[in-house]
Order: sequence, then C-alpha cells, then structure tokens
Amino acid sequence: MSQRNPIILIHGLWNTSDIFSSITSKLDEIGIDYFAPTLKHKYGMTSIVELTKLLNHLILEKYGLEKELDILGFSMGGIIGRYWIKKFNGYKRTRKFITVGSPHNGTLTSQLVPKYPFRGIYEMKMNSLLLRELSKYDFLLKGINCISFFTYWDLMVFPGWRANLNSGEKISLKIFKHKNLVRNPEAVEIIIERLLR
Repeated sequence: MSQRNPIILIHGLWNTSDIFSSITSKLDEIGIDYFAPTLKHKYGMTSIVELTKLLNHLILEKYGLEKELDILGFSMGGIIGRYWIKKFNGYKRTRKFITVGSPHNGTLTSQLVPKYPFRGIYEMKMNSLLLRELSKYDFLLKGINCISFFTYWDLMVFPGWRANLNSGEKISLKIFKHKNLVRNPEAVEIIIERLLR
C-alpha cells in the first residue's frame, strides 16, 4: 500500500459514491487508500451544512483527528469539501483539494429552486449566503494545493467557469456532460495525474 495521503472522494447531488467507479478502479490498481462514502442528499433537500457534519463524522471515525488527507469533490461534493475545510479545521490536515464541476460561485441552474424543501440546491444559488460565507474564508485555502476542473459545456454548473475556486489552478476539460467529468477516460486520466502529482 502506498504511503500517500488517503483520498476522500465526495460525490454530488443525485449521485452515490459509484459515480467515482472509473477513478476508484485506477486507485485500486495503483494501491492508494481512499474513502468514498455515500451521503444521503434526499434529492437536494438535505443542506450542505448537514451533509458536511455527516462527512466529518465519517472521516473522524475512519481516520481520526490528525491524519493528512487529500480531498476530491465532484459537483456539490466540492462545496461539501470546501465547507469541511473551513468549518471542521480541514485546512489543518488537507494537502490537496481538487474539485470537479463544483459550483463554487453558484449556478444559474439553482436560481429558481425554492429554499424549502430543497435547501441543499438552494445553497448553490449564485450569491447564496453559504457561498458568500465560504468566500470570506478562502484565505484558509492558501496553504493547500487547489485545482478546479470545469467544462464550458456544463449545464449543471452554468456557466461552466463558475466552477472555479478563487485560488489555485483552473483546468478546462473538453467534456459535454456534467457526469462525464468523472467518467470520461481522458478526463479521469488527467484528474488522477493531478491528484497523484
């Protein structure tokens, strides 16, 4: 087994951890430890705050308080990872933070969704309270190697460039469907290469 940091894989809305099967099969081949829990989003009704609390509990249960980790979040999973870094002192133990198609600056797709019952989706609106709060703490990302993957042809995070963090590297993938950002073989190869670099 590799001595590299374990990788926490955080899936997005309407997905389970199975969305990462193309990535985890490669990690299995290489022999790298990862943890890919399935979080119950309840069709977007569970808030990002609650999902992050659950994730934190699972991380503490598996890795304790201090083990260094790398985070890979897809779609809403990137926002959950970012909230974990801020709210649960994740910045103290995260070496690399990679997000793929995550609406860090909100998405037009969420704009017409009501707060109740779809709180989780509502929190991904442009200029939402949660995203504004997160942006105030972007300084916590300065000691972390951050990479944002996005596609200009994303209809879930729209427009696609809104998937970029304000810090770190931004990489455009020529992918035509949101889910394919973590399924397309070429995209998976690039993501894993940057993850393990």
